[in-house]
Amino acid sequence: MKDLSRVHVEAFLEMMSAERGAAVNTLQSYEHDLDDLHAFLNGKSVRLTEAASGDLAAYLSSLSKRGFKSSSQARRLAAMRQFYKFLYAEGLRVDDPTGVLDAPKKARALPKTMGVEEVTRLLTQAETEANNLADGQLQRQRMLALLELLYATGMRVSELVSLPARVLDQEGRFLIIRGKGNKERLVPLSQSAIAALKAYGRSLAEKNAEAKDPIDSPWLFPAASKEGYLPRQVFARELKNLAIRAGLTPSMISPHVMRHAFASHLLANGADLRVVQELLGHSDISTTQIYTHVLEERLQQLVQTHHPLAKQAKKHE
Repeated sequence: MKDLSRVHVEAFLEMMSAERGAAVNTLQSYEHDLDDLHAFLNGKSVRLTEAASGDLAAYLSSLSKRGFKSSSQARRLAAMRQFYKFLYAEGLRVDDPTGVLDAPKKARALPKTMGVEEVTRLLTQAETEANNLADGQLQRQRMLALLELLYATGMRVSELVSLPARVLDQEGRFLIIRGKGNKERLVPLSQSAIAALKAYGRSLAEKNAEAKDPIDSPWLFPAASKEGYLPRQVFARELKNLAIRAGLTPSMISPHVMRHAFASHLLANGADLRVVQELLGHSDISTTQIYTHVLEERLQQLVQTHHPLAKQAKKHE
C-alpha cells in the first residue's frame, strides 16, 4: 500500500505538470525537495500532510545547520509553499502552514577585488604607455593619473571623474573629496599619484597653450560630454582595454573593483576599520565591514592551500 503522503506528492506533481506546465527539471526538483522534507518529518513522527509551521521552520533550520546556502533554502521553501497551497486548495488542509515562514536572508555577496600583484601589473602597464611620446600621450597620461588617484584614495568613480581642475593647484599630500550627501572628506595621496597628476597637468596645460581655442574647463578631466567631464562609462571601458594589454582578465576589473582593492589592501596591512570607513566615505561602518569578510575568505583559502596539515588531509580524502 502506498504511503498517503507519497500519493499527495504525486498528485501535486501531476497538477504542476498539467495545469502549470512545469518543466521536467522543475518537477524533479520539487519531488527531491519534498522527499527530503518527508524524510525529516518522518524522523520526528510527523506526517507530511499534517506538518505545522513550527515543524517546517525546524526543517529550514536543519538545512542551515547542514550547510545549505540561503539560495538552496529559499528553493526548498518555494517547493513547500506550492505543495501546501495545493493541499489547502484541494481541501486536504484547512490552513497553509508556510504562510508565516520567512524566506532565508541571502548572504551579502562579497565584492570582487584584485591582488596587489594584479594592481601593480595594471599600474605598470599604464605607466609604460604614459611614457610613450607618440600621439595620444595626453590620454595615456590621463589614464595613469586616474588609476593612481583611484588606487591611492579609493574614491568612487563618480567622485574621481568629476574632480575640479583646481586640484592641480594643490601642493599638499592631501585631497579634499566631495562625496555623497555633499559631504567632504580628506584623503592622502601617494607619491606616485602626485607625480602622475603633475605630469598630466603639465601636458594638459601645454595642449591648451598650443590650441587655437583653448578649453577653459573647471574639470580636472575635461571631455566633450553633457557634464563637461570624462564619463565614467568611458573610463570603465578604457580601463578594461588597459587590463587586456596588461594580460589581465577584463571582466574582473572595473573602477569599483579598484576601490575594493584599495580598501582590502589597507585592511590586509593593518589599517583600522574606522580609518578605512572615513577614507571610503561610508556613513555606516557595516558597509565597510564587508571587506573584513573578503580578508577572512582569502585567509581561509591561504591556510587550506599552504598549511601542511591541510595538505595531509587532502591526501587522505
